[in-house]
Amino acid sequence: MSTPSTVRRLGAADLIDIVLDAGSFASWDVPVVRPGGLDPRYLEELRAAAAKAGTDESVLTGAGTIMGRRVALLAGEFGFLGGSIGVAAADRLEAAIRRATNEGLPLLAATASGGTRMQEGTPAFVRMVRITEAIAVHKAAGLPYLVYLRHPTTGGVFASWGSLGHVSVGEPGALIGFLGPKVYQALYGSPFPSGVQTSENLLTHGIVDAVLAPERLGEIASRALNVLMPGSPTIVVGIEAPAPQADCSAWESIEFTRRPDRPGVRELLRFAATDVVALSGTGQGEQQSGLRLVLARFSEVSCVLLGQDRTKQSGDTLLGPAALRVARRGMRLAAELNLPLVTVIDTPGAALSKEAEEGGLAGEIARCLEDLVVLGAPTVCVLLGQGSGGAALALLPADRVIAARHAWLSPLPPEGASAIMHGGDVSFAAEMAAQQHVRAADLLLRGTVDRIVPEFEHAGAEPAAFSRRMGATLAAELAGVQQLPVELRALRRAGRYA
Repeated sequence: MSTPSTVRRLGAADLIDIVLDAGSFASWDVPVVRPGGLDPRYLEELRAAAAKAGTDESVLTGAGTIMGRRVALLAGEFGFLGGSIGVAAADRLEAAIRRATNEGLPLLAATASGGTRMQEGTPAFVRMVRITEAIAVHKAAGLPYLVYLRHPTTGGVFASWGSLGHVSVGEPGALIGFLGPKVYQALYGSPFPSGVQTSENLLTHGIVDAVLAPERLGEIASRALNVLMPGSPTIVVGIEAPAPQADCSAWESIEFTRRPDRPGVRELLRFAATDVVALSGTGQGEQQSGLRLVLARFSEVSCVLLGQDRTKQSGDTLLGPAALRVARRGMRLAAELNLPLVTVIDTPGAALSKEAEEGGLAGEIARCLEDLVVLGAPTVCVLLGQGSGGAALALLPADRVIAARHAWLSPLPPEGASAIMHGGDVSFAAEMAAQQHVRAADLLLRGTVDRIVPEFEHAGAEPAAFSRRMGATLAAELAGVQQLPVELRALRRAGRYA
């Protein structure tokens, strides 16, 4: 792992030069006017800080382009009094955020700060509220807010505008935390545990989405903005009607979906999507690998995608409440940015454990259902493989539902249904699957599914071709649901399961 001492740290001006297109940056900053009555010693500190950092304050703001796209930028300068935020710096930040909102620009914040400026005390401290309110207005306007947490980011900056990004990335080896380690030691007489307040540890716990060197920030920001601000809707050419599919039993389909060579959400993204940006965790200290949250495009149609990852669900790693809280983060993102939401169902079932019960699994399933049925954003569900129990139901409500030929949906794994109906005997699983109408074909007849994507003979025999076929169908459905009025979408979701 990188450490602060082994990584070259960039000042605000150097970071701007690396991230933005050459010569594109235009400053929005006006000269700082200090109020009268300041302590002469503090004025001397300010003059020394300006000479050291080469800036007039601890933040620089302005606009430029990243790969040709205009963005607004807030960049912290740690060389100016440890990047601390006083009244003048806070006012500069607020003015830039509101200007970005008024101009309809995405906003990239690159923090580097020890927090509020102690020389200015509470008047500076409470300015964090104003900055946060400006960010909230920016996001409410449907504009992206990206955050790059640099070394170090602590205190009021981390606890306000540093923690509100739609996408948050950490600098390698950066110190990132609420209470700085020096303050902790002074207050409590012992060192803060090592390795906790680092970008890498925050990634492990789902608080940041990635850890990337500054040189990669422009590339990742561009990729994210391609999804988050896609421009005019793309007209997607209609897909061919599916070729006739030979009938097969529910049990045959179930066995096909359980094969280790069956493609899942990873293959769907690999073969059919572009501009894929993976996000990590809830952003609130929880992470589970069985649920993938990504920004992606299918045939130039942007979406937020929640995908159950079949390769990460087995034994004691079945989907638990943390995975569903990750899913709900994706739902919020789609709503805030007015992007279509794609849910991908492929699960053998939810976790059955003490931890899942105590973590509120049933409540999270219910809240996912609640969020989805009222979500303002367009939604498409992909029933990709196994669809067992509450973990599948939690991602089902959508404007349109498409299913792979062999996908299935049931209240329990067929073995579980057999055990309930036959006194603990699981040998009637195939019979139960047939009786419960779990197949994609049965779901299509009942209106639970709108379209079936063919498999020849099964998806595991043609992973790339199947994934591209599913991706093309998904893109067509995404383009279609975006044209539906919100009222009609709500009626379709409410009436589908009657």
